Amino acid sequence: MHSSDPELEKEEPVDEPAMEAAAEGQADAQSAAEDSEFPESPEAEGAGEEADEVDPMTALEQDVMKWRELAMRTAADMENFRKRATREREDSMRYANQSLLEELLPILDNFEMGMQAAGQEKDSMIYIGMDMVRKQLNEFLSNNGVEEIPAEGKEFDPNLHEAVSQEETTDAAEGTILSVIRRGYNLRDRLLRPATVVVAKAPETSEG
Repeated sequence: MHSSDPELEKEEPVDEPAMEAAAEGQADAQSAAEDSEFPESPEAEGAGEEADEVDPMTALEQDVMKWRELAMRTAADMENFRKRATREREDSMRYANQSLLEELLPILDNFEMGMQAAGQEKDSMIYIGMDMVRKQLNEFLSNNGVEEIPAEGKEFDPNLHEAVSQEETTDAAEGTILSVIRRGYNLRDRLLRPATVVVAKAPETSEG
């Protein structure tokens, strides 16, 4: 019967940190070997750096184009502003007397009503004098760009005429202006006062 050696039967402890370090060293050596087999060329590195850099001349040309476009837009805006200011100034001059002319129209209306009332005495000095004043008023209006709106016998236009009543008739087409109650006027191309009118209406047909 043999006796066992106590030193042989005793198991030696495993040094785990040493094994891990050895494995890492082996991996690093393998990676270094691969890098040495396929080294990165200096040309590739230089090409990447050049791609990231912008050519100074190209950048300068881009800046010039940008400022040129900005200058052109600014010039166009200034030209539009100048035209608008000129147009507004001209309109201000063209229609400067609009409020005065609007207040003058009722006076002219009353004056003409007085002349109609005195129409039976057209040979009298009073009527002749009133007629001269009326002509001067109309001339003043005309010189300031005021024109009477055509109405009687014309087709009704809601932009120029204001209908106060309708009359049935067969002598005129429906929508034709039969008479003028109050004359209307334009101030150049702007409506100063619509004409107040009576409009023709087709007669109603009786059934059966």
